[in-house]
Amino acid sequence: MCGIVGVVSQAPVNQLIYDALLLLQHRGQDAAGIVTEQDRKFYMHKAKGMVRDVFRTRNMRALPGNAGLGQVRYPTAGNAYSEEEAQPFYVNAPFGIVLVHNGNLTNAQELKQELFLTDHRHINTDSDSEVLLNVLAHELEKISRGITLKPAEVFAAVKNVHKRIKGSYAVIALIAGHGLLAFRDPFGIRPLCVGKSGDGGVMVASESVTLDGNGFDLLRDVAPGEAVFISEQGEMQFQQCAETTRHKPCIFEYVYLARPDSVMDGISVYQARLNLGKTLAKRVISTVPPNQIDVVIPIPESSRPSAMELAQILGLPYREGFVKNRYVGRTFIMPGQGVRKKSVRQKLNVVASEFKGRNVLLVDDSIVRGTTSREIVQMARDAGARKVYLASAAPPVRFPNVYGIDMPTPQELIAHDRTLDEIRESIGCDALIYQDVDAMKNVIGALNPKLDGFDASCFDGVYVTGDITAEDILRLNQGRDQVEEGEEDTSRLALPNSLNA
Repeated sequence: MCGIVGVVSQAPVNQLIYDALLLLQHRGQDAAGIVTEQDRKFYMHKAKGMVRDVFRTRNMRALPGNAGLGQVRYPTAGNAYSEEEAQPFYVNAPFGIVLVHNGNLTNAQELKQELFLTDHRHINTDSDSEVLLNVLAHELEKISRGITLKPAEVFAAVKNVHKRIKGSYAVIALIAGHGLLAFRDPFGIRPLCVGKSGDGGVMVASESVTLDGNGFDLLRDVAPGEAVFISEQGEMQFQQCAETTRHKPCIFEYVYLARPDSVMDGISVYQARLNLGKTLAKRVISTVPPNQIDVVIPIPESSRPSAMELAQILGLPYREGFVKNRYVGRTFIMPGQGVRKKSVRQKLNVVASEFKGRNVLLVDDSIVRGTTSREIVQMARDAGARKVYLASAAPPVRFPNVYGIDMPTPQELIAHDRTLDEIRESIGCDALIYQDVDAMKNVIGALNPKLDGFDASCFDGVYVTGDITAEDILRLNQGRDQVEEGEEDTSRLALPNSLNA
């Protein structure tokens, strides 16, 4: 999961891209990068770390130009410890191209062999984004050989890219001296939208909140399989470049990944989470009578809308029982699981008066590994709770994700091959209530009936691209970044949106 942005303007864009990346920081905290273009020359700075740490005044001054790209990275494949894999990526031929990518190519290894043996292109990292860049560069080179590059040729190259690559991808690329290109995979798994400012500037970004926060009006989402080319003057051309498309965005964006103030594929993320709270309330009633619950408490942050709606429907008090310390940095040396647990308590503290002597219903957005849930339930008991019930706004996560979320291997998933009671015992709560898969799809899908459905593969095991086998999952899991003993991994997916934000 990453956050990407591209801008074409009549004024310098370095500060604009920086501000956009701050609004996308929740999508990745591992690395950040910006590239700008002036007089057909690219200026780039990228490094590991968060946006505010990667870019200093001297770095910003060295990023001139009226067009550029940016990315915040959360690694899902490749080497998380290599600064070389921070984006954007650059290739010098044809024209000079820089690219940022959100998603995950499921056939990256085969493509890497093709690029070396057939296209005679060298890949220098383990990143699938560098593979994608070289496929695009090769197709542009074939199409444009001997002719002037125009939007029609760019779109033809994207058509060939769609034929070669598989998986999920939202892509923004800058072609030196020509303009900015953005395109989305034929299923629209990862998000991408376009906006325009009053002075004619154009921005393409992962989430609409990026446009809102920088004074751009949301025009629309890039459709599945569609490409948009933006000239250096800000003129936009759209074209469908995939032979067949189905609009099935990742449902986990609405459950957990995206900011609540974003609108993605016509669906308000905040409203989607309210709707999840409504259906979750029905599940709670069938498991724990509301008169046995004294208070509803969310586990910060993204569960709050669902918890508030659930509490209102059940007629129960809603309270903030956990306070998050936003200024605890990454703990670099974690010698064992005991210290790892300590870091959860450093980042999240209880308001003891909300727990003492009460039956509490904790509401979380999702439960993945279960380690954080187990610790939080124990924190509630230590604060004096009589009974601790736990409700998840998402269904059980039983399958790995292959489309750009760093979901653990099946063996690491607490719900994999376990019954509900076995999961409850492992977490240590008095009752465990999960969202229903079909209910989740229905209440979010009702917000935009034009969608063809969702990728909900981590919940139902159905991979929308239709080309994922058990062997593929094993291979992709071998390529994902593993959390080793001694490293911090306190969030449900090791993502920054909750405890690590």
